[in-house]
Amino acid sequence: MTETTRPREEALREQMVGLLPRIRRFARGLTKDPDRADDLVQEACERALGRLHQFAEDSRLDSWLYRIVYTRWIDRLRRSKTRSAHLALLNKQESEEPAGNGTAGLDKLLDVKDALAALPQEHRAAVLLVGVEGHSYAEAAAVMDVPVGTVASRVARGRSMLAEMLSPRSGGVQGKGYGVMEVKK
Repeated sequence: MTETTRPREEALREQMVGLLPRIRRFARGLTKDPDRADDLVQEACERALGRLHQFAEDSRLDSWLYRIVYTRWIDRLRRSKTRSAHLALLNKQESEEPAGNGTAGLDKLLDVKDALAALPQEHRAAVLLVGVEGHSYAEAAAVMDVPVGTVASRVARGRSMLAEMLSPRSGGVQGKGYGVMEVKK
């Protein structure tokens, strides 16, 4: 390591630490399991730290890390062949609603979380990147390695599915006001 790369890599490591909460939130959205999300984040961080010298200076570190997390997640799905098992679990959703004790706001939040978890993986990732993390369609496309139009389509379909899932529970509101539906173009 040369004298000039050492300060750069140290600065990148510090920035990575600051991004960990956002990266972990994205991983939790993908995995729907805090332990699996932590494993995914750790794996992605190890990969990123081992490849800091490959990080392009004109790139965004957060987009690079999101990309690594997303790629590692896809690799895990392919490797373990859990995709069909994952989809089978989604079809067995519980139809019970939580008991109401004056926690309507929490119930709505839980409904949105459950609805996000029920989305197909590609749509969930797109909605999380654009609607929750605030990335533009172009940035999300770079993370997911798909065309911008594909991201726009997945976000639109994901939002539509969320609205459909949430409308019976929200009395026809169709997801408005939950914050997840706001999209940065």
